[in-house]
Amino acid sequence: MPTAVGDKLDEAAKREAGRAFGGSVFLPSDEGVPVDVSMPVKMNLKTSGAGRYPLDQIIGTVADFYFGEGVFESLMSLGVAGNNIHLRENPRGDSFEIYGIVDMARRAGIDFRNDFAGNVGGDMIEGRDFFWHDVPDGRWFTRIPQLEPINRPGTWLLNISKFKAHGMGLTLCSKNLQGMMARPFCVLCSAADSDMGVPRYLHGDAIDFIRSSYERHRDDLRIPRWDRPGPQGGIWQEVWTQRTLDNLSITPCGLNIIEGIYGRDGDCGTGGPHPFDREGNNPQGTPQVGARDYMHNMIIFGKDIFRTDIVGHWLGGHEPGNFGFFHIAVERGMSDALDPRKVPVYLWDGESAVRRPVESFHRTPLLTYYLQRDYGGWTEPLYHMVDEPYDYGSAAIQGELPQPEKPSALVLFRDDSAASIEYTIPMSGFTRLEIMDESGTTIAVPVDDYRLFGSHMVSWNREGRRSGRYNYRLRTNTNVTTGTLTL
Repeated sequence: MPTAVGDKLDEAAKREAGRAFGGSVFLPSDEGVPVDVSMPVKMNLKTSGAGRYPLDQIIGTVADFYFGEGVFESLMSLGVAGNNIHLRENPRGDSFEIYGIVDMARRAGIDFRNDFAGNVGGDMIEGRDFFWHDVPDGRWFTRIPQLEPINRPGTWLLNISKFKAHGMGLTLCSKNLQGMMARPFCVLCSAADSDMGVPRYLHGDAIDFIRSSYERHRDDLRIPRWDRPGPQGGIWQEVWTQRTLDNLSITPCGLNIIEGIYGRDGDCGTGGPHPFDREGNNPQGTPQVGARDYMHNMIIFGKDIFRTDIVGHWLGGHEPGNFGFFHIAVERGMSDALDPRKVPVYLWDGESAVRRPVESFHRTPLLTYYLQRDYGGWTEPLYHMVDEPYDYGSAAIQGELPQPEKPSALVLFRDDSAASIEYTIPMSGFTRLEIMDESGTTIAVPVDDYRLFGSHMVSWNREGRRSGRYNYRLRTNTNVTTGTLTL
């Protein structure tokens, strides 16, 4: 979904972008998620260097909280109670207060806790602060403590991440959920030979498994860049990936969102290759370098966390096939996607979802320090792009929705003024959708353009039209299908 924010510090524009997103994606319906559901929200709110940097230098490290505020307002306008929206994040000092996140939560009237500073077995109390969840298919963990009420029965998790670079590539949705675990479990980036201080909750052979799995992925599967030596090399990515997938394997998400109004390259904090010399931050006059934010103006969202992140990596200028995380997710049976060109991507403008080639969306290159090639004769800079070509054909992963056999149409949502219609076509080509009354007279043509094969959605303005049965005619290059739409 495109946004139109001119400045990353424009609070009103970012809040309105959140309202526009929420107002067009969350709709009243006879089916779906009850408005009285308990809704945990995991936003990427980690910040670093609290108080040392002005807001314009630090803000790119978090999912924009003004955008989040707009999303919360849209949910509450539908009847979701503010005290049922539970914003959760592991704390980072006093940064939540300094940078206005606490004030945002107060304005929005939602439930926000930032007092999870203790550790499981210490200050953190089961039932009040966290709940234990078993990991039946875990490779590293046997149990995981997640901040209350995340992943509790009857809850619906909203995952709002940030379009930004990190040592694991781009952080996005999968890594964002790392911060919903209680300490010290959330430190998934710790060394491969570390038991994280919680050995009783790990498989007995966890460290040996990581070593053998890493060697197999490096030597047999030849996952790109997995051959980088040292503790910050491929072995580090292997253990982070397995720990992260353990967490994701037991955590269903209602919706995954990458807030990409603006994107940050460099690292997840303020480090990066770009010179800056802002007043008050360079008292000695020596050159400094840091991260940089770019206006991307795109919200990326989906129900499948892996497809959402694959598209996010692509739009960040990277080739997702070069990231071992996605390969191992497929190997563990948690995903069947790898090639961004085979993931159905739609342009959402608030009224219609039209399938577009992923190559048609603008890309904003975000430099990362993921597995730098500074070995074996390579001289890649610390901050770089992971955009070398990848042969997806060798991976033998389809990652594509089944092709429909025939055209069809279905009303997904309706109110007094509009109806959202999903229509499906088996071949790409010119497509025309006509709505007719009982007499056969055409009263609306919601679609009259070229469309890629697959499913699309369009909004029909039905103001003044009564409820009941209408006829439709769906024309494509080689097919004409008729049917009824019930409103």
